[in-house]
Amino acid sequence: MTKDLTGTTWGTIGRAVTTVTLLVVASGSFTAVTGAGTGNSEPVLSNDTFARVADLAKASVVNISSRARARKTNEKSPLLGDPLLRRFFGEEFERRVPDAPVQGMGSGVIISADGYIVTNNHVIDGADDIRVLLPDKRTFRAKIIGTDPPSDVAVIKIDAPRLRPLPWADSKRLRVGELVLAVGNPFGLNETVTMGIISAVGRANMGIVDYEDFIQTDAAINPGNSGGALVNLNGELMGINTAIFSQSGGSLGIGFAIPSNLAKGVLTSLIQHGKVIRGWMGVSIQDLTEDLAKNLGAREPKGALVAEVLDGSPASKGKLEPGEIIVDFNGHAVTDGAQLRSLVAETPPGTQVKVTVLKDGRPRQVTMTIGELPSEVTKPSRQVHEDAGHGEHALVGVTVEPAPSEHSGFFRRKESGVVVSDIEPESPAERAGLRPGDVIREINRLPVKSVRDFEQATRNLNPGDRALVLVKRGEASTFLSINPEPAA
Repeated sequence: MTKDLTGTTWGTIGRAVTTVTLLVVASGSFTAVTGAGTGNSEPVLSNDTFARVADLAKASVVNISSRARARKTNEKSPLLGDPLLRRFFGEEFERRVPDAPVQGMGSGVIISADGYIVTNNHVIDGADDIRVLLPDKRTFRAKIIGTDPPSDVAVIKIDAPRLRPLPWADSKRLRVGELVLAVGNPFGLNETVTMGIISAVGRANMGIVDYEDFIQTDAAINPGNSGGALVNLNGELMGINTAIFSQSGGSLGIGFAIPSNLAKGVLTSLIQHGKVIRGWMGVSIQDLTEDLAKNLGAREPKGALVAEVLDGSPASKGKLEPGEIIVDFNGHAVTDGAQLRSLVAETPPGTQVKVTVLKDGRPRQVTMTIGELPSEVTKPSRQVHEDAGHGEHALVGVTVEPAPSEHSGFFRRKESGVVVSDIEPESPAERAGLRPGDVIREINRLPVKSVRDFEQATRNLNPGDRALVLVKRGEASTFLSINPEPAA
């Protein structure tokens, strides 16, 4: 959700998460105009092409305004807890609307003749009253059908005749370099159109939402456009916007949109089931680094490293093991953990899949039946920074004590390992990301169940050798590659 702040001054921040509305023109579908007398046979874009596409999009992109009623003076609007708003406006936004009614503005896309509209969750989050302004100036009150904060997708509905919906397209057909038109309502200026290209696809690990597979564009976009359409020249919906990268709050040419395939799956599930049903393997995963790949016998840092397998999960029943690298999921090559997480989430529960993993550099295939993601399991695996340090061996300066005999919680089992009670500052392990309170479960693929096991493992470490350590921190497990040599 965004607030119309036309005429105000915004503070500078490193990454402003705000709003985008995009419209893609499919390459290869342009009107060809041959240059007269030049011998030029390359197709040239006509002004009529862009005008027709803009007209199609404007007929289906709506203006959404939301309002939250005033709260008691000792309460704050729930909208202030929205991480997208707080990352963009920060304390300045909180000072402007500490206890008063909160109003916001965004965009949405009509996707059915009976009134369903898709938008961003952060456009309507916490709102008590939602109004939709159609391109023909009619205004209707909307009701919320469902929201999904992990993907930032929401569905609302209005009761209105003569609506012009956009059909869905396959967003996987998008290509880098395609021309785009951004159409939306920046700063309340309805039906604004700008042009750019698709800069990248498959953007993830942005830290904006849990499920990320963004389309990146350099089309000029600004606050007020959230929830707008990404369509091709055939008038098919290819994506829904969600954010921009900005230091000032305005466009810097880096915007992100949710692909239509992801948005459509979420929307359909919300309408049919009232919630989003996602596939689940039951593993904690992390991305590979060059150091981890070397330790695990992989030729290159591609794939998703399994850090933990939950008891009773589909992965456990399929005999998947910690330390294995998932390189293929049901025929899709896996490049990193974020991609695998999206592939699993999009797989319907009950589907039998084949997973190819590497163990000590050798491939093997695992078959499992995907389950439904439990409501208690919603967060991705924790990523831990790795760096080199100094010392005699990789775990010099680390002090441990016995781990608690049991750790309570959902999908938890009897604790195994030793707890890091102290760690020397700037030691190799400290610089690699090991912290007091971490539970060490393995060292160089050998289990550590007691302080005695830890002492034996450290005695076997040679000066200069890296150590591959499996640790558990809170609810996440991760591998650390600890280098005893000084950083270059």
